[in-house]
Amino acid sequence: MDYPKIVVEPPGPIAQKVLKDDEKLLMQSFSRWYPLVVKRASGFLVEDVDGNIYIDFNSGLAVMNIGHCHPKVLNAARQQMEKLIHYSITDFLYETPVLLAKKLFSITPGSDPKKVFYGNSGAEAIEGSIKIARGYFEGKRPYIIAFTGSFHGRTLGALSLTSSKPVQRKGFSPLLPCVEHVPYPYCYRCPFKQEYPDCHLWCIDYIEEWVFNKYLDPSEVAAIAFEPIAGEGGYIVPPPEFWGKIRRMADKYGILLIDDEVQAGMGRTGKWFAIEHWNVTPDIIAIAKALASGFPLSAIVGKEEYMNLPRGSHASTFGGNPISCAVACAVIDVIREENLLQNAEKQGEYIVKRFKELQEKYEMIGDVRGKGLMIGVELVKDRKSKTPAVKEQREILQQSFKKGLLIISAGISTLRIAPPLIISREAVDKALEILEEIFKHTLK
Repeated sequence: MDYPKIVVEPPGPIAQKVLKDDEKLLMQSFSRWYPLVVKRASGFLVEDVDGNIYIDFNSGLAVMNIGHCHPKVLNAARQQMEKLIHYSITDFLYETPVLLAKKLFSITPGSDPKKVFYGNSGAEAIEGSIKIARGYFEGKRPYIIAFTGSFHGRTLGALSLTSSKPVQRKGFSPLLPCVEHVPYPYCYRCPFKQEYPDCHLWCIDYIEEWVFNKYLDPSEVAAIAFEPIAGEGGYIVPPPEFWGKIRRMADKYGILLIDDEVQAGMGRTGKWFAIEHWNVTPDIIAIAKALASGFPLSAIVGKEEYMNLPRGSHASTFGGNPISCAVACAVIDVIREENLLQNAEKQGEYIVKRFKELQEKYEMIGDVRGKGLMIGVELVKDRKSKTPAVKEQREILQQSFKKGLLIISAGISTLRIAPPLIISREAVDKALEILEEIFKHTLK
């Protein structure tokens, strides 16, 4: 496919018919970024039903890390489909989940013995992680700490940890009890109105000096659930020492750390898992999205001593599906064989550099942050007030779509840059060329 190539202004006539049918037949409980109706995709290119071709700068919401329809993924799926499609690992056994477990243990942080539980989605991985943490303490530690602005899923347990947008929670209470939210280290918009590093990470002191000393005994806290880099909250990168200090605080009180790598994992940040940038080993890791390159699969990987729920207390009919597990094995092989961690780091550094250059030209680019190919570009009305440039952000998304670039947002006014890890420098330059042309007419 040539890229990008707009043959008819989207949405074209075929797309418009699908849009009408979609509106009529599907529950509209989700928000679409723009009227893209996908027909097929390959590598980092996406084609819609009217023949328009786009550069994918969001990877199907950080799922297609190794690109769309990778030949090794197709081959792994095809070979497994010819042998076994399903037989429920919750009641019987087959080999692919075991093979995948060994590969997962080789790439996840920590050298202690581990075990894995398979599900189908990120939310399911979070639900399971909550049960594992509470179950380990046999109900004696009911509380879970999460961070404001976090996103962990929309099922009721995961939603209880989520706090990125009121619309996600409105009307669904009561949620899971015994969940306490504390401020995320969002240094560009510090909730305590402090400046890093002069703040001395007051956001951590707040947990001990106010939460633990005033109303929540740490002996009742089972776990702290966190995103090492906040995803939907704005692609926010905490300070270098933050998660290390959280690890030490958790150890002090015997609290488990649940690392939500659903969006940041599987090479997205230039390392297998984002928490590795902080040299921290979590107790439980939730993995999904890019794990099986579009096939439904999630994994909870934890230290063996914690992965010990009683038989019959937790299961998933489709979790550990043999096709998904075979594909996930292929995904790990592709990332290794094609040096995609290195490419994510290389292209990510280049993209950040280019955006920082644009930041010097455009006052409305307030902050540029990220690791690897998980990059946030926050837009503001002006740098003094930091008022979110919501209207401008939406205009950039729409104009990018019309010009052949698929990009989405995070937080209130942050451009979310997350192309497949296979992205080439040529495609990056073309995408940035499109964005800069749009910036000229949108940003002042």
